[in-house]
Amino acid sequence: MLGHNLALMIGSISVVLCLATIAGAQPGGEASKQTKEANAAVLKKLPFADKQDFADAERGFIAPLPNRGVIPGKDGKPVWDLSRFAFIKQEVAAPDTVNPSLWRQSQLLMHAGLFKVTDRIYQVRSADVSNITFIEGDSGVIVVDPLISVETARASLKLYYQHRPQKPVVAVIYTHSHLDHFGGVRGVVSEEEVKAGKVKIIAPAGFLKAALDENVMAGNAMSRRAFYMYGVLLPPGPQGQVTSGLGITTSTGTPTLIPPTDTISRTGQEMTIDGLQFVFQLVPDTEAPAEMHFCLPQLKVLCPAENCTHTLHNLYTLRGAKIRDALAWSKYLNEALELWGDKSEVMINVHHWPIWGQERIVARLKKQRDMYRYLHDQTLRLANEGYTMLEIGEMIELPESLAREWYARGYYGSVNHDVKAVYVKYLGWFDGNPANLHPLPPVEASKRYVEFMGGAKAVIAKARKYYDKGEYRWVAEVMNHVVFADPQNAAARSLQAQALEQLGYQAESGPWRNFYLSGAQELRHGVNQEALGTTASPDSIQAMPLNLFFDYLGVRLNGPKAAGKAMVFNWNFTDTKEQYVLALENCALSHTAQKQAKDADATITLTRAALNDVILGRAALEAKIDAGDIKVEGQTEKLKELFSLMDKFENRFNIVTP
Repeated sequence: MLGHNLALMIGSISVVLCLATIAGAQPGGEASKQTKEANAAVLKKLPFADKQDFADAERGFIAPLPNRGVIPGKDGKPVWDLSRFAFIKQEVAAPDTVNPSLWRQSQLLMHAGLFKVTDRIYQVRSADVSNITFIEGDSGVIVVDPLISVETARASLKLYYQHRPQKPVVAVIYTHSHLDHFGGVRGVVSEEEVKAGKVKIIAPAGFLKAALDENVMAGNAMSRRAFYMYGVLLPPGPQGQVTSGLGITTSTGTPTLIPPTDTISRTGQEMTIDGLQFVFQLVPDTEAPAEMHFCLPQLKVLCPAENCTHTLHNLYTLRGAKIRDALAWSKYLNEALELWGDKSEVMINVHHWPIWGQERIVARLKKQRDMYRYLHDQTLRLANEGYTMLEIGEMIELPESLAREWYARGYYGSVNHDVKAVYVKYLGWFDGNPANLHPLPPVEASKRYVEFMGGAKAVIAKARKYYDKGEYRWVAEVMNHVVFADPQNAAARSLQAQALEQLGYQAESGPWRNFYLSGAQELRHGVNQEALGTTASPDSIQAMPLNLFFDYLGVRLNGPKAAGKAMVFNWNFTDTKEQYVLALENCALSHTAQKQAKDADATITLTRAALNDVILGRAALEAKIDAGDIKVEGQTEKLKELFSLMDKFENRFNIVTP
């Protein structure tokens, strides 16, 4: 039982989001008159006659993804299925239920397959949410950002080899610490090759900590919200999932991790890899906590990682994460411009398609630099004039010189939620108004709102009038109160779902659309009770430092249940020579490295490998103890009691209902 509890306790630790695409409910309703009008206005507002992006996305095409873009997993079921998005056709007008700007972006993302970027550089695009890039050295291949899954990375390498010489992979570069840029690494190299020194794994300073840390502490909540952000449970179609704006969607295969062998620790650091000179720029706390750009001077190629893509990016990601630094982002793009702007003729992206031409590269770097700087500076200007986060979100728009550039549109981020992120980064969640300092929780507040407004029937009747006028934001807000006051009110759930649906149909941002439509689906059909995928990656758990492991135990501890309890445990790892004291006092779990307590309730002596076996469910703790692989001296019952105090997180918690 102890081993079972430990496995459950750790089972949701993750730096990964391994999403299982489940057949969702049927698509929703039609676009309203107001939604049709709003989407028609977009066609008049933006320069749809500009086809340069389409020419760039098609340039260098060599071969399509095999099997109509279907990549199977171990069980034969697809982990990637581009055919499900075949409804996104080129040169076909946007349906009434899709914002035309998002539809255009989705059409561009459907250019999938193997492409030649320039001499010695090839990419496979839309075999996952990100790109995988192959750079040909003198004797081998350097792989940049090997996607999310082993299966998609392996299929991409196979496609590349079908059209290029089968030279061995000699290095893998992780541009940053997000899963879609390292998860498929075992699909292109083996750990044995890395350990033998045949393959280098190159990453920015802080990569491993960032990769393991960002999604661990709040990983369960992030995972649940990510189902909304990526529309995982929405059926692809004009009334459902229409790409994420950054990529088509996320693959659902096997995520892996091989730790770096070489670290980039400073800007200007050079490395010759298989005859090619790489010059790196360290850019931490931009799109990822650990990130880097690089330049290939011999080829006049610049790679700005995920900091200069064909979209306004997230300063705060809606799945939940630490807020990103808009000012640093802008300054690093300016530094890249100064370092390499006059020396680059091709800019490759780790999402989307490349651009060619030195003048275009300089213009892109400048405008995206200015875009993030504008959002940062104008938010703080208005905050210093006394405006609050919500007010500023409604006040700021990009200037016309930026707003008409396709690569500044909010397909993944948005101006509205990015400026709110800037506000919170500097000033936090409180707007200074004491009425907002200690508000009632949602259910209690909603009951009182509904009572004040005359009861549920009266509120619904009034809200229907606002719905008919197309004021969907207000309807969604008001109906949310009715639903939280009475989750069983079918009329309120239905009207809120209709309002959210129309907001989704109008959204230019892929994540906004997915959030709205996912909320509407759950209001109508409830939370999907099928298996929602796994968030555990063996590689990530095995690579997790012990201090992070023990930190996470503290997150799982149910504080109220631990009231009045005190216990101390020594942990002694014989293979890594690490020792820890783990102490429960005052309902909190703390640990101290390289120490052993004299008065411990129990001392656990083991190897890290034995702990990994138990965490990953490969063996029960009792079995390891019986076999002598784990030795417990002292009160085993106390250890069992500790694990009994740990919560098991459930990834089906409610979002649109209380």
